[in-house]
Amino acid sequence: MATHKPVLFVAGATGAVGKVLVPLAEAQGLEVRPHVRPASAAKLGHPRQVAIDLGAPGLADAMKGCTTVVQLIGTMRKRFARGDTYETSDIGTTRQLVEAAKRAGVTHFILLSSVGAGRPIGAYLKAKAQAEALVRESGLSFTIFRPSAFADREGQSDFGLGAVTRLLGLKTLQPIRLEELASALVHVAATGAPTGVALEGASLWDVVAQARRP
Repeated sequence: MATHKPVLFVAGATGAVGKVLVPLAEAQGLEVRPHVRPASAAKLGHPRQVAIDLGAPGLADAMKGCTTVVQLIGTMRKRFARGDTYETSDIGTTRQLVEAAKRAGVTHFILLSSVGAGRPIGAYLKAKAQAEALVRESGLSFTIFRPSAFADREGQSDFGLGAVTRLLGLKTLQPIRLEELASALVHVAATGAPTGVALEGASLWDVVAQARRP
């Protein structure tokens, strides 16, 4: 369990999960340093934001004083036309963050992965698995999250999948709301536990339940 107040470096702060996580963490009294690309700095406008390219040599310095990195960056095929790839957005950013975190003295690395990464089929899940391997082999204390689909992401609907998975007890495939996932991520960041695990299915929903408790 954490014995001091965590300071979170949030990579992917402007994404769907990051937009929910940053204010939620701050509402719970945690200090957050949201990472943004320099081109997006004006868009976020957070007083403690870190505007730096992840490949820049100053990344480790920007992380100094942080206890925890929350890695939320990833991409989808529809963004490939913009130049994103799984190698650059999922694997590459994780590699850069892990290396900087080690130099900066970060003690906990939290990675947002995906359900199925433990038995990867296809390019997307294989990229997630490679990102997980970078974290596992880093020597840092880590926690990996493997949620299923987001139930309430903009432009996305589970079309009744949530009701079906709950009815059949298929917790691994049960869609998760952004607030539920963000709350669970903040809970793990705040408590420093569990570590050395990949949370998927029942173990993930157990943490969601813990985060709901007063």
